[in-house]
Amino acid sequence: MQGFDEFSAALDHAGIPPVWLTRRTRLQLDEPRRKMAHMHPFIAEDGCGVFLPEDYFHLKPQTSSTQQGKSATVRLGRFTCLPIAEQQPAAAEALEALSMETGVSVVPLRSLSPRELAQNSGLPAREAELSRQRDFDELFFFAGASNKDIESFKNASRERNAKLRPHGALWSLAIGASVRHCVTELTKLYDRALHAHAKSVALATASHEHELFAACDRAILLSSKQELNVEGPADRSRRVLRVPLHSPDTWEQILENLAPRS
Repeated sequence: MQGFDEFSAALDHAGIPPVWLTRRTRLQLDEPRRKMAHMHPFIAEDGCGVFLPEDYFHLKPQTSSTQQGKSATVRLGRFTCLPIAEQQPAAAEALEALSMETGVSVVPLRSLSPRELAQNSGLPAREAELSRQRDFDELFFFAGASNKDIESFKNASRERNAKLRPHGALWSLAIGASVRHCVTELTKLYDRALHAHAKSVALATASHEHELFAACDRAILLSSKQELNVEGPADRSRRVLRVPLHSPDTWEQILENLAPRS
């Protein structure tokens, strides 16, 4: 989006760390993070884990004292990760079990040939390959399933604490994923580093507002012209600023509401 580079640079100048929230994996984010010189934490695979750059909070891999056997932090590639969802192969095994239990046929992306993968994902070959190298969730599509079959599959997944989310023509299944939990855990780290509460401001479009807005102190909703005058649940429950998505001064409006007052 035009102006985003300047917006990111202005945030760095103001000392405001932008934390990216994305459906993508850490591998898919390598290139955009390099291009944007993004040096801050990010939340990947739609609330599956918080990824911290080297020595960002000086955390080391450790085992949680409250969840026996579960890692509080793990090393994944160049990052220290706070895993919120269960790591693979938990999601892959759950998907196979749900398919057998419900009788609904599914096709995991990791089972496809490179050509089939590119065709079904709609991505260039290299990015398509990166998209299936996942740390937490499992991407798949339903094969010949009716709406009734999909509803049955959704109901069965909820009983297993498996979060099922549509990703365009594909679906994602993760065990224990939570955007809200990711934001909460990351906020605790900022609070500890600053010795004070680090106020968080969510910035998202309507399709991503639900969990994210509930986890932050304030929220900015990027809205289309049609959405600007439509009140949603978030507007009624907490302070939400609506900003037009494709306005020439979109990023300026956001910065005015983010930058510390002198």
